[in-house]
Amino acid sequence: MSGVELLAVALVMAVGVVGVLVPVLPGLLLVWGAGVWWTIADGGGSGRWAVLAVMSALFVAGSLAKYVLPGRAASASGATIGTMLVGAVCAVVGFFVVPVVGLLVGGLAGIYLAELARLRDPVRAGASTWAATVAFGVGLLVEICAGLAMAAVWGLGELVT
Repeated sequence: MSGVELLAVALVMAVGVVGVLVPVLPGLLLVWGAGVWWTIADGGGSGRWAVLAVMSALFVAGSLAKYVLPGRAASASGATIGTMLVGAVCAVVGFFVVPVVGLLVGGLAGIYLAELARLRDPVRAGASTWAATVAFGVGLLVEICAGLAMAAVWGLGELVT
């Protein structure tokens, strides 16, 4: 691979890591896709396929954490599946109403309002919403770490192979 192609792979990975924070960009998918391109562009090789396997495992783990952690935390604090569905629908609506931050604001507002309607207690509804907020933050942190780890694995793989 030429230096320009390696730079392109690195830039796509950097955009992917930033994309974890920007809801419009498919963050980890971009990092993984750049790794796939790097693997097959020069015909592969066992070392490159091993790097891609590690990147794929990190991709799956980071992607799952983004969705599983908030749901588990909200469930642990007593939120129902219905509450989470309302939060998801409100997140989608929020994404289109208020670009960039609407996804988070809409999702959290939906969870709070659904919990408030269910529990009729603003304090307990707030506790459920706070648990979901913390879990969302942890999920985002895990996803960013997965993206950075994927890029680091690629960088190490480029040096070794």
